[in-house]
Amino acid sequence: MPQAPPGARRQWAADRAMRPPMRSPGRPEPSRAVQREFWRLIASGVTSVPAAEGVGVSAPVGIRWFRHAGGMAPLSLDAPSGRYLTFAEREEIALLKAQDKGVREIARTIGRDPGTISRELRRNAATRGGKPVYRAVVAQWKAQQAAKRPKAAKLVGNDRLREYVQDRLAGDVRRPDGTIVPGPATPPWKGLNKPRRQDRRWSTAWSPEQIARQLRVDFPDDESMRISHEAIYQALFIEGRGALKRELVTCLRTGRALREPRARSRNKPQGHVTTDVVLSERPVEADDRAVPGHWEGDLIIGTGRSAIGTLVERSSRSTLLIHLPRLDGWGEEPYVKNGPSLGGYGAVAMNAALTEAMTKLPEQLRKTLTWDRGKELSGHVQFAMESGTRVFFADPHSPWQRPTNENTNGLLRQYFPKGTDLSRWSAEDLEAVAYALNNRPRKTLGWKTPAEVFEEQLRSLQQPGVASTG
Repeated sequence: MPQAPPGARRQWAADRAMRPPMRSPGRPEPSRAVQREFWRLIASGVTSVPAAEGVGVSAPVGIRWFRHAGGMAPLSLDAPSGRYLTFAEREEIALLKAQDKGVREIARTIGRDPGTISRELRRNAATRGGKPVYRAVVAQWKAQQAAKRPKAAKLVGNDRLREYVQDRLAGDVRRPDGTIVPGPATPPWKGLNKPRRQDRRWSTAWSPEQIARQLRVDFPDDESMRISHEAIYQALFIEGRGALKRELVTCLRTGRALREPRARSRNKPQGHVTTDVVLSERPVEADDRAVPGHWEGDLIIGTGRSAIGTLVERSSRSTLLIHLPRLDGWGEEPYVKNGPSLGGYGAVAMNAALTEAMTKLPEQLRKTLTWDRGKELSGHVQFAMESGTRVFFADPHSPWQRPTNENTNGLLRQYFPKGTDLSRWSAEDLEAVAYALNNRPRKTLGWKTPAEVFEEQLRSLQQPGVASTG
C-alpha cells in the first residue's frame, strides 16, 4: 500500500490531536439510518424482534435498543439533510479509495465537493499500525460520535420544576381533610413492563400532559416553569436522562416500564335486556354532554369475587365509587353455582348500594344511568323506581358506548390493579381515591377539575328560576 505523503500525515496527526480521544467499543454499532428505520418499524406497531430482523440486526440488539430507550425513539425519525454524508456514500468512498482513486476523482464520482472528501478521509479514517485506513463502518461510527451534542434535560437543571413535576406525579393520596392514605405495601420495583397480580403504589398521579398544562395556570409569568408533556415522558422512560427515577413510571396510569401503544380494551357484556332499555331508547339529550345528570356505570372486578362500583357523570366527569362489601356467610361454605350471591355485587346488594349513592344527589343530577350488560343490574326496574334514575344498557361488545366510564375504569386500575382483592378497601378509602381523581385537571374540561365543574352544576341548580327537568 503506498505511503501517504509527509504533509498529509502531519495534517492527519494535527486533526487527531485537536479532537477528544475516542475509545472504540469494539464492533461499531449500526448506523443511525439503520436505527432510524428500526424505530420507524416500532412506530408502525411491529414488535422488537421483527423490527430488528427487518433492519438486519440480531434480535438481542433490537430488544436492547427498545428497553434502553424505554420504548421511545431516542432520535429523530426524520432523515438527515443532504449536507451530511450518508453511509452509502461512505461505502462508495471506501471502495474508490481502495482502488487508489484521488480525492477529486472520488468527489466527481459521488457528486460531492473535494474538500468534503478530503476532510472525511482525514477525520474519520481508522488507525491501523499507526496509519490511517478508511473503512466505511468505522467512519460512520466516528461521524455519529462527533455529531453528538449532549444536552442536559430541563428537569435536571431546574430543581423547582423537577419538584413540581414529581409532587404531582408521585405525591401522596390524601383524604378531603388532608390526612394521608398510605395505600398498600408495594413490592420493590423490578423494572418489568406493566407488572400484574401485585399491588401498586397509590399516588396523586397526574398525567404529564395535565402537569404541563397546569404549570401555565400556576406560573403564568414564569417562563422557566414550562415543560412539554413529551419531555416528562422522555425523562421517565429513556435510560440515562437522569432527571426522574425510572420507577416513577409506576405512578402513571398504565404503570408500564416501557412505553407502548394502548392495548385494545375488551369487554364481555352479559345479561338479558328488554327492548325498552337499550341504548337507542336513551334520551337524545344524554348524548349532548352539555346537559348534566346523565351517568355511566360499571364494575371493576378483583380476586375472590370482589368488586367496586364506578359511576361517572358524562358532563363533569365526576366520579363516585360504590363500596360493595362481601355479605355474611361468604367464604364459610364452598361456592355454589347459581346459588346466593355473597360477593357483594349481586342484584339485591347492587341495587341497594346504587340507590344509596344516587339518592344523595339532587334529582336534576340523576336523570339516566347507562350500564354494561352485566347481570349485577338485572334488578334495574326496582332501582329505577327507588332512585328515579332511568337505566339503559349499552349494546353487546360495545364498550365505546360508555367511553367516560371505560376511561375512568382505566384510571382506577392504577389504584386497584387487576388480580388484587378489592374487598379490603373501606368506603373511606374509596372516597379518598375518588377525591384524588375528581381534583385532577382534565384536558376535555378546559383543564378544570371534575370537582370544579360539578360544583358549578350544583350552583346553577340552586339559582332561583331554574326549572327542574328531572
